[in-house]
Order: sequence, then structure tokens, then C-alpha cells
Amino acid sequence: MSQAPGAQPNLSSVYHERQRLELCAVHALNNVLQQQLFSQEAADEICKRPLSQLALPQVLGLILNLPSPMSLGLLSLPVRRRHWVALRQVDGIYYNLDSKLRAPEVLGDEDGVRAFLAAALAQGLCEVLLVVTKEVEEKGCWLRTD
Repeated sequence: MSQAPGAQPNLSSVYHERQRLELCAVHALNNVLQQQLFSQEAADEICKRPLSQLALPQVLGLILNLPSPMSLGLLSLPVRRRHWVALRQVDGIYYNLDSKLRAPEVLGDEDGVRAFLAAALAQGLCEVLLVVTKEVEEKGCWLRTD
């Protein structure tokens, strides 16, 4: 949409939520939809509900962004930073491929990875990205239809 030269935009007609706490995903959704449709509770519920509906065989891997404690030697600081963690199935077994681990951590079968995801989501402030092929993305078949 273009505007006539010299015309001033009408900012009062633009819905805009300002940052509060660490709810930027909720604010971004509401700002894109131009109304307050999502609350933190609603966004959390959406994140938890698709967990049981994920068609894990269609997913190449998962990338989680988690709070991570900070320490100086043996001293634990009351500060949490964000850390990215990869989960992947190899030869029928799911692994936690966190780069901070000395070796991959076995999560087991689908139930094991779902339990790991549920625990991560229960901690709060967890983001989950699905890594899928272009074909799976186009078909939208990373969710079960049953």
C-alpha cells in the first residue's frame, strides 16, 4: 500500500502492544493480527496442545531455546541466559544433542522425546522450532490429523 505524497499516517488506527516482561511472542502475534487475541496463558496452551499432535516421524529435528543458568566456576549466578538445543532421531532413537553435553543424551522413543519436550515447556520461557523438509512444510503434515 502506498500513501499519497505528504500524507501523514494515522497511527491511532494501528494496534500496537508494547513489550511487557518477556512476552514478545504474544505481543508479536497480537500486533500482526491487529488486536489482542492472545494472552500468555493462551500462547502457552497452544504450545502444549500441539505437543501430543506432533507427527514426529515427519520432523527432521527440533531446536529448543531454553533458559540456561549462568555460573562463574562453582558459583551459580541468579542470571539466566538463553541456550539453543538440538533434538534429533537417528536410527529410531531420539537424542538430546545439546552442545554443552560431553556426548549425545539418549531420550529414547517418541514417548521419551515427548516427555523431554513436556518438561522443557513446563519450565516456561521455552521456544520450540520444528525442522522439516520443504515437502512436509508445504503439506503441513507435521501434525497428526487423528
